[in-house]
Amino acid sequence: MIRIAVVDGQGASIGSTIIKKIRETHGGKVEIWALGTNAIATGQMLRAGANKGATGESAVCYSAGQVDVIVGPLSILVSNAMMGELTPAMAQAIGTSNATKLLLPLTTEPVTVVGMVPDSLPHLVDKLVQEHLSGIIWPKTRS
Repeated sequence: MIRIAVVDGQGASIGSTIIKKIRETHGGKVEIWALGTNAIATGQMLRAGANKGATGESAVCYSAGQVDVIVGPLSILVSNAMMGELTPAMAQAIGTSNATKLLLPLTTEPVTVVGMVPDSLPHLVDKLVQEHLSGIIWPKTRS
């Protein structure tokens, strides 16, 4: 079974939206881990349908090496993002993980991805799940 970590902070609106769409599209074919930078974010993602949840720097750093795919906003690779909730250690653990990283180009940090076409969260999540994540899940669940 594919393990997917969804990383988010603050109120986890992005993470919750991602988890709901993954559940809607792939049901029980995947195991989803909600990795929140705070307890509220983790709780929201668990309510959205994650199988497991953990909170904080240690949980994110440990779990980044235990999953097949890491999903979240671009800011999960930026030290001190999310008003400081995303620590440098978390950004490093996510960035150096062997997991495939599927990142939405959403951030409130002073980062611009040149060439990116702006789109809404629902459209970005549809593209992430249907075009990118499905390509990872289907080959592994068929064998």
